[in-house]
Amino acid sequence: MANAEKDAVIADMAEKFRTSTAAVITEYRGLTVAQLGELRGKLRGNATYSVVKNTLTERAAKEAGVEAAFEGQLVGPNAIAFVEGDPVEAAKGLRDFAKDNPLLVIKGGLLDGNPLTAEDIEKLAKLESREVLLGKLAGAMKAQLTQAAYLFNAPLAQTARVVDALRAKVEEQGPVTTDAPAADTTETTPEGGDEA
Repeated sequence: MANAEKDAVIADMAEKFRTSTAAVITEYRGLTVAQLGELRGKLRGNATYSVVKNTLTERAAKEAGVEAAFEGQLVGPNAIAFVEGDPVEAAKGLRDFAKDNPLLVIKGGLLDGNPLTAEDIEKLAKLESREVLLGKLAGAMKAQLTQAAYLFNAPLAQTARVVDALRAKVEEQGPVTTDAPAADTTETTPEGGDEA
């Protein structure tokens, strides 16, 4: 590979390190081309999976400022999953593929600029996906809003029930009448007074 080509590959990888949500390094020794194609298919939409040269990866990681994340891991035939989508889904895809194909070894990686061990990636894979978490959050918010709406409507509903009960009572008993005697409205003059 000519120097210009190497420089282009390093620049491209460094940009992927900077812009990707996460990057996971794996060893793929012993996997067939068909198996690697299957893995790429599983990761499609969340990550791109690329076979990389260790020396170029080291230089790209250094250029991107993330060399500490891959220290000691760039040995043997490696490939990197650059995650553009949900890191949890990508971690699950890698974990599930590794279960079915034990020759794929997850070594470690990088998430939002922070180094990850293989154990960290396994923990990440056990999390629920972003969509599931957002769905749960939306459900909880909807429940709170429904409860608030019920509380706001409760006094109105109570008032309506009281008015209905009073109306039913009036219909049952008839109109309300007062039994007080009517007051005499005739004018009287004070005793002993002369009218002029």
